[in-house]
Amino acid sequence: MKLFVNGRKDVFKKIQRKLPAKTNQRIWVHAASLGEYEQAVPVLQGLLELNPKCEIILSFFSPSGYEVKKNSEYASFVTYLPLDTPNNAKKFIQEIEPDMALFIKYEIWPYYLEELASKHIPTYLISANFRENQFLFHPLGKFMFKALQSFTHIFVQHQDSLTLLEEKGISTASVSGDTRYDRVFQQLQMENHFAFAEEFKHQQLCIVCGSTWPEDEDLLLEVIHKHPDLKLIIAPHEVEEKRIQTLTQKLNTSYVLHSQLTNTNLKETQVLIIDTIGLLSQLYAYADLAYVGGAAGNTGLHNILEPATFGIPILIGKNHSKFPEAKLLLEEKALFSVASKEELNRIVTKLMTDNPLRLSTGENSFQFIQKNRGAQKRILSLIEGKMM
Repeated sequence: MKLFVNGRKDVFKKIQRKLPAKTNQRIWVHAASLGEYEQAVPVLQGLLELNPKCEIILSFFSPSGYEVKKNSEYASFVTYLPLDTPNNAKKFIQEIEPDMALFIKYEIWPYYLEELASKHIPTYLISANFRENQFLFHPLGKFMFKALQSFTHIFVQHQDSLTLLEEKGISTASVSGDTRYDRVFQQLQMENHFAFAEEFKHQQLCIVCGSTWPEDEDLLLEVIHKHPDLKLIIAPHEVEEKRIQTLTQKLNTSYVLHSQLTNTNLKETQVLIIDTIGLLSQLYAYADLAYVGGAAGNTGLHNILEPATFGIPILIGKNHSKFPEAKLLLEEKALFSVASKEELNRIVTKLMTDNPLRLSTGENSFQFIQKNRGAQKRILSLIEGKMM
Protein backbone atom coordinates (compact mmCIF):
# COMPACT_ATOMS: atom_id res chain seq x y z
CA MET A 1 0.00 0.00 0.00
CA LYS A 2 2.90 2.34 0.78
CA LEU A 3 4.38 1.75 -2.68
CA PHE A 4 0.92 2.18 -4.23
CA VAL A 5 0.49 5.59 -2.59
CA ASN A 6 4.07 6.88 -2.86
CA GLY A 7 4.38 5.76 -6.46
CA ARG A 8 1.57 8.10 -7.44
CA LYS A 9 2.85 11.12 -5.56
CA ASP A 10 3.70 13.86 -8.08
CA VAL A 11 3.21 11.33 -10.89
CA PHE A 12 2.54 14.07 -13.45
CA LYS A 13 5.69 15.96 -12.45
CA LYS A 14 7.65 12.73 -12.92
CA ILE A 15 6.10 12.24 -16.35
CA GLN A 16 6.89 15.81 -17.39
CA ARG A 17 10.45 15.46 -16.12
CA LYS A 18 11.33 11.99 -17.45
CA LEU A 19 9.13 11.25 -20.47
CA PRO A 20 11.23 11.61 -23.64
CA ALA A 21 10.03 13.95 -26.36
CA LYS A 22 7.84 12.18 -28.90
CA THR A 23 9.69 11.33 -32.12
CA ASN A 24 7.71 8.40 -33.56
CA GLN A 25 4.45 6.52 -33.25
CA ARG A 26 3.59 6.22 -29.57
CA ILE A 27 1.65 3.26 -28.16
CA TRP A 28 0.30 3.22 -24.62
CA VAL A 29 0.06 -0.24 -23.03
CA HIS A 30 -1.59 -0.60 -19.62
CA ALA A 31 -1.28 -3.68 -17.40
CA ALA A 32 -2.67 -4.04 -13.90
CA SER A 33 0.21 -6.05 -12.53
CA LEU A 34 3.05 -8.41 -13.37
CA GLY A 35 0.82 -11.21 -14.64
CA GLU A 36 -0.92 -8.93 -17.12
CA TYR A 37 2.46 -7.58 -18.21
CA GLU A 38 3.57 -11.11 -19.08
CA GLN A 39 0.42 -11.47 -21.17
CA ALA A 40 1.34 -8.26 -22.96
CA VAL A 41 4.94 -9.23 -23.77
CA PRO A 42 4.25 -11.17 -27.01
CA VAL A 43 2.24 -8.22 -28.31
CA LEU A 44 4.93 -5.74 -27.24
CA GLN A 45 7.51 -7.80 -29.10
CA GLY A 46 5.30 -7.93 -32.18
CA LEU A 47 4.66 -4.18 -32.16
CA LEU A 48 8.39 -3.50 -32.06
CA GLU A 49 8.93 -5.91 -34.94
CA LEU A 50 6.33 -4.05 -37.00
CA ASN A 51 7.85 -0.69 -36.11
CA PRO A 52 11.23 -0.89 -34.33
CA LYS A 53 11.14 2.86 -33.73
CA CYS A 54 7.74 3.01 -32.08
CA GLU A 55 7.68 4.34 -28.54
CA ILE A 56 5.88 2.17 -26.01
CA ILE A 57 4.57 3.89 -22.90
CA LEU A 58 3.94 1.23 -20.26
CA SER A 59 1.74 1.90 -17.24
CA PHE A 60 0.89 -0.21 -14.19
CA PHE A 61 -1.81 -0.03 -11.56
CA SER A 62 -0.05 -2.27 -9.03
CA PRO A 63 3.40 -1.97 -7.45
CA SER A 64 3.96 -5.69 -8.11
CA GLY A 65 4.11 -4.81 -11.78
CA TYR A 66 5.78 -1.42 -11.69
CA GLU A 67 8.50 -2.23 -9.17
CA VAL A 68 9.59 -5.35 -11.10
CA LYS A 69 9.28 -3.98 -14.65
CA LYS A 70 10.02 -0.28 -14.30
CA ASN A 71 13.07 -0.88 -16.51
CA SER A 72 11.27 -3.03 -19.07
CA GLU A 73 13.34 -3.62 -22.19
CA TYR A 74 10.28 -3.08 -24.37
CA ALA A 75 9.23 0.34 -23.09
CA SER A 76 10.51 3.84 -23.74
CA PHE A 77 8.89 4.97 -20.50
CA VAL A 78 7.25 3.21 -17.53
CA THR A 79 4.91 4.84 -15.03
CA TYR A 80 2.20 4.25 -12.48
CA LEU A 81 -1.26 4.98 -13.86
CA PRO A 82 -2.87 7.92 -12.04
CA LEU A 83 -6.25 7.08 -10.52
CA ASP A 84 -9.17 7.09 -12.94
CA THR A 85 -10.74 10.55 -12.66
CA PRO A 86 -11.85 12.89 -15.48
CA ASN A 87 -9.01 15.34 -14.80
CA ASN A 88 -6.35 12.66 -14.46
CA ALA A 89 -7.46 10.92 -17.64
CA LYS A 90 -7.43 14.12 -19.67
CA LYS A 91 -4.06 15.24 -18.30
CA PHE A 92 -2.39 11.81 -18.60
CA ILE A 93 -3.39 11.30 -22.22
CA GLN A 94 -2.41 14.89 -23.03
CA GLU A 95 1.05 14.28 -21.52
CA ILE A 96 1.84 10.91 -23.11
CA GLU A 97 0.28 11.66 -26.55
CA PRO A 98 -0.60 8.09 -27.57
CA ASP A 99 -1.48 7.14 -31.14
CA MET A 100 -2.88 3.81 -29.97
CA ALA A 101 -3.79 2.27 -26.60
CA LEU A 102 -3.80 -1.35 -25.46
CA PHE A 103 -5.35 -2.53 -22.19
CA ILE A 104 -4.70 -6.05 -20.90
CA LYS A 105 -7.36 -8.55 -19.75
CA TYR A 106 -9.63 -6.86 -17.14
CA GLU A 107 -8.39 -3.28 -17.32
CA ILE A 108 -11.50 -1.21 -18.01
CA TRP A 109 -11.09 2.38 -16.82
CA PRO A 110 -14.16 4.46 -17.81
CA TYR A 111 -12.69 7.96 -17.77
CA TYR A 112 -9.52 6.97 -19.59
CA LEU A 113 -11.55 5.12 -22.21
CA GLU A 114 -13.92 8.07 -22.59
CA GLU A 115 -10.98 10.42 -23.15
CA LEU A 116 -9.35 8.08 -25.68
CA ALA A 117 -12.62 7.76 -27.57
CA SER A 118 -13.12 11.54 -27.64
CA LYS A 119 -9.74 11.87 -29.34
CA HIS A 120 -10.47 8.99 -31.76
CA ILE A 121 -7.44 7.04 -30.58
CA PRO A 122 -7.68 3.31 -31.53
CA THR A 123 -8.02 1.36 -28.29
CA TYR A 124 -7.86 -2.41 -27.82
CA LEU A 125 -8.55 -4.85 -25.00
CA ILE A 126 -6.19 -7.83 -25.15
CA SER A 127 -6.71 -11.39 -23.81
CA ALA A 128 -10.04 -10.52 -22.23
CA ASN A 129 -12.17 -13.10 -20.46
CA PHE A 130 -15.81 -12.55 -19.50
CA ARG A 131 -18.43 -14.31 -17.37
CA GLU A 132 -22.14 -13.61 -17.07
CA ASN A 133 -21.87 -12.83 -13.35
CA GLN A 134 -19.24 -10.11 -13.73
CA PHE A 135 -20.15 -6.70 -12.31
CA LEU A 136 -20.03 -4.94 -15.67
CA PHE A 137 -23.01 -7.05 -16.84
CA HIS A 138 -25.01 -6.22 -13.69
CA PRO A 139 -27.51 -3.33 -13.76
CA LEU A 140 -25.32 -1.45 -11.26
CA GLY A 141 -22.35 -1.84 -13.60
CA LYS A 142 -23.84 0.04 -16.54
CA PHE A 143 -21.08 2.66 -16.46
CA MET A 144 -18.48 -0.12 -16.80
CA PHE A 145 -20.38 -1.75 -19.65
CA LYS A 146 -20.57 1.59 -21.44
CA ALA A 147 -16.79 1.86 -21.11
CA LEU A 148 -16.40 -1.66 -22.52
CA GLN A 149 -18.38 -0.58 -25.58
CA SER A 150 -15.87 2.18 -26.33
CA PHE A 151 -13.03 -0.19 -27.28
CA THR A 152 -12.16 -0.21 -30.97
CA HIS A 153 -11.82 -3.98 -30.74
CA ILE A 154 -11.86 -6.59 -27.98
CA PHE A 155 -9.71 -9.71 -28.29
CA VAL A 156 -11.15 -12.47 -26.11
CA GLN A 157 -9.62 -15.73 -24.98
CA HIS A 158 -12.53 -18.09 -25.61
CA GLN A 159 -15.66 -18.51 -27.72
CA ASP A 160 -17.80 -18.35 -24.56
CA SER A 161 -16.63 -14.78 -23.97
CA LEU A 162 -17.35 -13.80 -27.56
CA THR A 163 -20.83 -15.31 -27.43
CA LEU A 164 -21.55 -13.41 -24.21
CA LEU A 165 -20.43 -10.10 -25.73
CA GLU A 166 -22.53 -10.72 -28.83
CA GLU A 167 -25.57 -11.45 -26.64
CA LYS A 168 -24.96 -8.11 -24.91
CA GLY A 169 -24.82 -6.26 -28.24
CA ILE A 170 -21.06 -5.88 -28.67
CA SER A 171 -19.97 -6.90 -32.17
CA THR A 172 -16.47 -5.40 -32.26
CA ALA A 173 -14.80 -8.48 -30.80
CA SER A 174 -13.09 -11.68 -31.92
CA VAL A 175 -11.48 -14.79 -30.45
CA SER A 176 -7.71 -14.38 -30.46
CA GLY A 177 -6.85 -16.88 -27.74
CA ASP A 178 -4.68 -16.10 -24.76
CA THR A 179 -1.26 -14.50 -25.31
CA ARG A 180 0.02 -16.34 -22.22
CA TYR A 181 0.43 -19.47 -24.35
CA ASP A 182 2.77 -17.62 -26.69
CA ARG A 183 4.60 -16.15 -23.72
CA VAL A 184 5.20 -19.39 -21.83
CA PHE A 185 6.28 -21.19 -25.00
CA GLN A 186 9.06 -18.63 -25.40
CA GLN A 187 10.57 -19.98 -22.18
CA LEU A 188 11.77 -23.04 -24.10
CA GLN A 189 14.01 -20.81 -26.22
CA MET A 190 15.56 -19.13 -23.17
CA GLU A 191 18.50 -20.09 -21.00
CA ASN A 192 17.03 -22.42 -18.38
CA HIS A 193 20.20 -23.74 -16.79
CA PHE A 194 21.18 -23.35 -13.14
CA ALA A 195 24.24 -25.15 -11.84
CA PHE A 196 22.78 -25.33 -8.32
CA ALA A 197 19.57 -26.94 -9.59
CA GLU A 198 21.55 -29.43 -11.67
CA GLU A 199 23.58 -30.43 -8.62
CA PHE A 200 20.50 -30.57 -6.39
CA LYS A 201 18.46 -32.81 -8.68
CA HIS A 202 21.35 -35.19 -9.34
CA GLN A 203 19.40 -37.44 -11.74
CA GLN A 204 16.60 -38.04 -9.20
CA LEU A 205 12.91 -37.40 -9.69
CA CYS A 206 12.07 -33.83 -8.77
CA ILE A 207 8.81 -31.99 -8.14
CA VAL A 208 8.91 -28.19 -8.48
CA CYS A 209 6.31 -26.52 -6.28
CA GLY A 210 5.58 -23.03 -7.54
CA SER A 211 3.94 -20.06 -5.83
CA THR A 212 2.90 -22.04 -2.76
CA TRP A 213 0.93 -20.81 0.23
CA PRO A 214 0.86 -22.41 3.69
CA GLU A 215 -2.21 -24.49 2.82
CA ASP A 216 -0.40 -25.86 -0.25
CA GLU A 217 2.62 -26.76 1.85
CA ASP A 218 0.42 -28.56 4.35
CA LEU A 219 -0.75 -30.78 1.47
CA LEU A 220 2.83 -31.40 0.41
CA LEU A 221 4.16 -32.47 3.80
CA GLU A 222 3.03 -36.08 3.49
CA VAL A 223 4.68 -36.34 0.07
CA ILE A 224 7.89 -34.90 1.47
CA HIS A 225 8.07 -37.15 4.48
CA LYS A 226 6.92 -40.37 2.78
CA HIS A 227 9.25 -40.08 -0.21
CA PRO A 228 12.76 -39.30 1.02
CA ASP A 229 14.09 -40.19 -2.44
CA LEU A 230 11.98 -37.49 -4.10
CA LYS A 231 13.59 -34.09 -4.55
CA LEU A 232 11.47 -30.98 -4.01
CA ILE A 233 12.09 -27.41 -5.08
CA ILE A 234 9.63 -25.13 -3.29
CA ALA A 235 9.19 -21.53 -4.42
CA PRO A 236 6.75 -19.88 -1.97
CA HIS A 237 4.58 -17.06 -3.27
CA GLU A 238 5.85 -14.85 -0.45
CA VAL A 239 9.53 -14.92 0.50
CA GLU A 240 9.69 -12.76 3.62
CA GLU A 241 11.87 -14.22 6.38
CA LYS A 242 8.94 -14.93 8.72
CA ARG A 243 7.10 -16.75 5.94
CA ILE A 244 10.13 -18.92 5.15
CA GLN A 245 10.57 -19.75 8.83
CA THR A 246 6.96 -20.93 9.01
CA LEU A 247 7.68 -23.32 6.16
CA THR A 248 10.98 -24.68 7.45
CA GLN A 249 9.53 -25.36 10.91
CA LYS A 250 7.17 -27.89 9.33
CA LEU A 251 9.93 -29.91 7.67
CA ASN A 252 11.34 -33.06 9.22
CA THR A 253 13.93 -33.56 6.51
CA SER A 254 17.05 -31.94 5.10
CA TYR A 255 16.52 -28.58 3.41
CA VAL A 256 18.49 -25.58 2.20
CA LEU A 257 17.54 -22.03 1.27
CA HIS A 258 18.59 -20.69 -2.10
CA SER A 259 20.07 -17.68 -0.34
CA GLN A 260 22.35 -19.97 1.71
CA LEU A 261 23.73 -22.41 -0.86
CA THR A 262 27.38 -21.95 0.05
CA ASN A 263 29.11 -25.06 1.44
CA THR A 264 25.94 -27.15 1.23
CA ASN A 265 25.85 -30.75 0.02
CA LEU A 266 22.96 -30.31 -2.39
CA LYS A 267 23.07 -33.92 -3.57
CA GLU A 268 22.15 -35.12 -0.07
CA THR A 269 19.47 -32.47 0.53
CA GLN A 270 15.82 -33.29 -0.10
CA VAL A 271 14.19 -29.85 -0.17
CA LEU A 272 15.47 -26.68 -1.82
CA ILE A 273 13.53 -23.56 -0.84
CA ILE A 274 13.68 -20.64 -3.28
CA ASP A 275 13.59 -17.59 -1.03
CA THR A 276 14.23 -15.15 -3.89
CA ILE A 277 11.98 -14.12 -6.78
CA GLY A 278 12.38 -14.41 -10.54
CA LEU A 279 13.65 -18.01 -10.89
CA LEU A 280 10.50 -20.13 -10.92
CA SER A 281 9.68 -20.17 -14.64
CA GLN A 282 13.21 -21.44 -15.42
CA LEU A 283 13.27 -23.96 -12.57
CA TYR A 284 10.35 -25.84 -14.12
CA ALA A 285 12.93 -27.10 -16.62
CA TYR A 286 14.22 -29.39 -13.83
CA ALA A 287 10.81 -30.77 -12.88
CA ASP A 288 9.48 -34.26 -13.49
CA LEU A 289 6.27 -33.12 -11.79
CA ALA A 290 4.93 -29.71 -10.87
CA TYR A 291 2.68 -28.58 -8.06
CA VAL A 292 1.23 -25.09 -8.56
CA GLY A 293 -0.07 -23.25 -5.52
CA GLY A 294 -3.07 -21.09 -4.78
CA ALA A 295 -5.93 -23.55 -5.25
CA ALA A 296 -5.57 -25.41 -1.96
CA GLY A 297 -6.97 -22.30 -0.30
CA ASN A 298 -8.80 -19.28 -1.70
CA THR A 299 -5.92 -17.06 -2.76
CA GLY A 300 -6.31 -17.96 -6.44
CA LEU A 301 -4.53 -20.49 -8.62
CA HIS A 302 -1.17 -19.34 -9.94
CA ASN A 303 0.29 -19.88 -13.40
CA ILE A 304 -0.13 -23.50 -14.53
CA LEU A 305 0.87 -22.75 -18.12
CA GLU A 306 4.52 -22.18 -17.21
CA PRO A 307 5.11 -25.80 -16.13
CA ALA A 308 2.85 -27.14 -18.89
CA THR A 309 5.15 -25.76 -21.58
CA PHE A 310 7.95 -28.00 -20.25
CA GLY A 311 5.79 -31.08 -20.80
CA ILE A 312 5.29 -32.28 -17.23
CA PRO A 313 2.27 -33.46 -15.18
CA ILE A 314 0.72 -30.72 -13.05
CA LEU A 315 -0.95 -31.00 -9.64
CA ILE A 316 -3.11 -28.33 -8.01
CA GLY A 317 -5.60 -27.92 -5.17
CA LYS A 318 -9.37 -28.21 -5.51
CA ASN A 319 -10.42 -24.53 -5.74
CA HIS A 320 -9.88 -23.79 -9.42
CA SER A 321 -13.39 -23.18 -10.82
CA LYS A 322 -12.57 -19.60 -11.87
CA PHE A 323 -9.57 -20.68 -13.94
CA PRO A 324 -10.62 -22.02 -17.35
CA GLU A 325 -7.14 -23.27 -18.22
CA ALA A 326 -7.33 -25.67 -15.25
CA LYS A 327 -10.58 -27.12 -16.56
CA LEU A 328 -9.08 -27.50 -20.01
CA LEU A 329 -5.93 -29.20 -18.73
CA LEU A 330 -8.06 -31.58 -16.69
CA GLU A 331 -10.00 -32.47 -19.82
CA GLU A 332 -6.71 -33.07 -21.65
CA LYS A 333 -5.57 -35.46 -18.88
CA ALA A 334 -2.57 -33.23 -18.22
CA LEU A 335 -3.45 -32.08 -14.72
CA PHE A 336 -4.61 -33.54 -11.40
CA SER A 337 -6.72 -31.68 -8.84
CA VAL A 338 -6.41 -32.92 -5.25
CA ALA A 339 -8.53 -32.25 -2.18
CA SER A 340 -6.36 -33.76 0.56
CA LYS A 341 -2.78 -34.62 1.44
CA GLU A 342 -3.66 -38.32 1.15
CA GLU A 343 -4.94 -37.85 -2.38
CA LEU A 344 -1.89 -35.81 -3.35
CA ASN A 345 0.44 -38.47 -1.97
CA ARG A 346 -1.43 -41.21 -3.80
CA ILE A 347 -1.20 -39.45 -7.16
CA VAL A 348 2.44 -38.44 -6.72
CA THR A 349 3.30 -42.03 -5.77
CA LYS A 350 1.54 -43.29 -8.89
CA LEU A 351 3.34 -40.81 -11.15
CA MET A 352 6.70 -41.65 -9.57
CA THR A 353 6.32 -45.38 -10.16
CA ASP A 354 4.41 -45.41 -13.46
CA ASN A 355 6.84 -43.92 -15.97
CA PRO A 356 4.55 -44.30 -19.04
CA LEU A 357 1.73 -42.48 -17.21
CA ARG A 358 4.04 -39.69 -16.10
CA LEU A 359 5.48 -39.22 -19.58
CA SER A 360 2.13 -39.37 -21.39
CA THR A 361 0.58 -36.89 -18.94
CA GLY A 362 3.50 -34.56 -19.53
CA GLU A 363 3.14 -34.90 -23.30
CA ASN A 364 -0.52 -33.91 -22.95
CA SER A 365 0.62 -30.73 -21.16
CA PHE A 366 3.03 -29.80 -23.93
CA GLN A 367 0.53 -30.51 -26.71
CA PHE A 368 -2.04 -28.36 -24.90
CA ILE A 369 0.33 -25.38 -25.04
CA GLN A 370 1.19 -26.08 -28.66
CA LYS A 371 -2.38 -26.10 -29.93
CA ASN A 372 -3.34 -22.93 -28.04
CA ARG A 373 -0.52 -20.75 -29.36
CA GLY A 374 -1.13 -18.07 -31.95
CA ALA A 375 -2.90 -15.23 -30.13
CA GLN A 376 -0.03 -12.86 -30.88
CA LYS A 377 -0.40 -13.30 -34.65
CA ARG A 378 -4.19 -12.96 -34.56
CA ILE A 379 -3.98 -9.71 -32.57
CA LEU A 380 -1.19 -8.17 -34.65
CA SER A 381 -2.89 -9.04 -37.94
CA LEU A 382 -5.71 -6.66 -36.99
CA ILE A 383 -3.61 -4.01 -35.28
CA GLU A 384 -0.86 -3.74 -37.89
CA GLY A 385 -3.08 -1.60 -40.12
CA LYS A 386 -2.81 1.12 -37.47
CA MET A 387 0.99 0.90 -37.31
CA MET A 388 3.05 3.63 -38.96
